[in-house]
Amino acid sequence: MARKPAHAPGETAGQPGLNDDIGEKMRLTMYRMQVEIRQSEQRAYDLFLQNLVKGTSHLSLGQEAVATGFAAAMKPGDLSFCTYRGHAHTLARGVPIERVLGELMQRDNGLMRGKGGSMHLTSVEHGVMGSYAIVGAHLPIACGAAWRAQYKGDKDVSVCFFGDGTTNIGAFHEALNFAAVWKLPVIFVCENNLYMEYTPIGEVTSVEHPAADRAASYGLERIVLDGQDADTIYRAARAAYDKARAGGGPSLIECMTYRYSGHSRADPAKYRPDGELDAWKKRDPIKIYRDRLIQFGIAENVIAGIETDVNRRVDEATEKCKAAPPPSLDLLTSDVYADGGWAWRN
Repeated sequence: MARKPAHAPGETAGQPGLNDDIGEKMRLTMYRMQVEIRQSEQRAYDLFLQNLVKGTSHLSLGQEAVATGFAAAMKPGDLSFCTYRGHAHTLARGVPIERVLGELMQRDNGLMRGKGGSMHLTSVEHGVMGSYAIVGAHLPIACGAAWRAQYKGDKDVSVCFFGDGTTNIGAFHEALNFAAVWKLPVIFVCENNLYMEYTPIGEVTSVEHPAADRAASYGLERIVLDGQDADTIYRAARAAYDKARAGGGPSLIECMTYRYSGHSRADPAKYRPDGELDAWKKRDPIKIYRDRLIQFGIAENVIAGIETDVNRRVDEATEKCKAAPPPSLDLLTSDVYADGGWAWRN
């Protein structure tokens, strides 16, 4: 397995704790997570081109390190609240690839049997408390879940992921203020990929970092992270979880990252300046992490084995989804009203 450990980029060899604060087992887990997210989302894109994924969806290609670092540091029972760009966070919490792809393909083996689709992935079993298509809508809901934990004396932490555009919405400021006043066990994570749909966030925001530069307004620490480095994310997430569980209140963390594709599949992303995408791809999170594993002495065949296994699992999940039937018609009228049906409304 491991040979003589080396040091990661930006770290100093020989300093205690640099390797064993995360450890080989966790690093291999996080590499697998990132590869699984990348391959699954790439497959979702390929299936869309085959007309097997209807409508649109929002991919996180290039942003895998954020979902991975926060999910890897979570404990069972912690809760994730996602945006419509929620495939990565759903997969990172352990939802099977087949259930995610099946939902995107509107098949009966999908996470919600094909009824929710790309923008509404939910798995209470895995702590994924919904993907929210309304920008900013889930921030107050995450506060509610955290307030429940505080009131009941539970130790779970709610983590709310959102894009940079959300920081200019009223719900962002209301949720931050409420969480800070009540010292709620909630972590707000801004995935700043520079663009709020088609508009550069810098053109419509008065501060450079739309989340972190506003943290002081709520008495919170300013935290800006390299969103392409899963180790950096993992360490910051672990500290924020410890703070929340100890009663220290919320954290606001801004992760600088980049989406390789457009806002959605309907967006060719022509608004990006020449060379920007290529520059970010030089800091691809999976390449960074693969190189780090090698520097820490992980054997090449171990790394390749993870990649091969993930590719196999994505292929198997794809074939199962293609063979799965569409949802039955009786699902159309289930889970619509409080009694689970529709007849009493007619």
